[in-house]
Amino acid sequence: MGPDAAPARDAVARVLREEAEAIRVVADRLDRPFDHAIDWILECRGRVVTCGIGKSGHIARKTAGTLSSTGTPSFFLHAAEAVHGDLGMVTADDIVLLYTYSGETDELVRLFPSFQRAGAKTVLLTGRPSSSAGRAADLVLDVSVDREACPNNLAPTTSTTVMLAVSDALAVAVMERRGFQSEDFAIFHPSGSLGKRLLLRVADVMRAGPDLALAEPGTPILDVMRAITTAGAGAACILDPDGRLVGFVSDGDLRRHMLSATPPYAGTAQEMMTQGVTTISEELLAAEALEMFQNLPKKIGEMPVVDRDGRVVGLLMLKDLLRSGIV
Repeated sequence: MGPDAAPARDAVARVLREEAEAIRVVADRLDRPFDHAIDWILECRGRVVTCGIGKSGHIARKTAGTLSSTGTPSFFLHAAEAVHGDLGMVTADDIVLLYTYSGETDELVRLFPSFQRAGAKTVLLTGRPSSSAGRAADLVLDVSVDREACPNNLAPTTSTTVMLAVSDALAVAVMERRGFQSEDFAIFHPSGSLGKRLLLRVADVMRAGPDLALAEPGTPILDVMRAITTAGAGAACILDPDGRLVGFVSDGDLRRHMLSATPPYAGTAQEMMTQGVTTISEELLAAEALEMFQNLPKKIGEMPVVDRDGRVVGLLMLKDLLRSGIV
């Protein structure tokens, strides 16, 4: 470790402490405008339009994504593109969240007359409530900070951190008031690991149809092996005439039987099948199924899947669960 490592760490720690303190200060001075902003977003019949440019624009874009994924339809409007036709996306039913710390960003200030003509409410996040933008906005949220973490007090650092934190806080407050649950979140994130954990069920992952090896107790061993090989499933479910499970034959059961039987391929499924095996419901979440696999006293790689009537409808394989993206 070089001689400058400790001073560098000190600088990192200082910035983190300063920005954390700035967020705490804003949290302590929350006032009625924040309540109004939450009420307006909840009552909004259209969409929440976030608008900014530069670093504030990046925060506005991120906020639109956060709102959309937590139950509030939202999109980002680039301040520079707005005057070239994109203002047509804003309607009287919308609320516009504008981001400018100075409150004098020309690209944003000149948009207020257009928003007013469209009939959209405007909410401004700024460090200068008395600025040009502050005087033009319908509602102003004060996100001012004493100074930037930048040693020259120039680069937007603490101010942008506070803007982002306040935006996240607004989105979460709206989400809580709306009663937005984890299941709702999953609907908007079906491809992410969280969405899959909350939505994907055993029925979506299990092997069924031609990928399921089935046999009767009297099926010869060679035929059981052929069924398993054809299905590529690694095990066979042994069923009674009603389709209910009476036994289970895994690759391990086959190997053990062939080592002990004379001749190796003699016998039927009934002679080598395992009884009383653990089964799983097709309606169970895939994430819960993975927990079952992990908590079984004896580690296994497959589990028969049954419906509400106890009939076998599929085979759940541990390797398929791990490939499903829930972890």
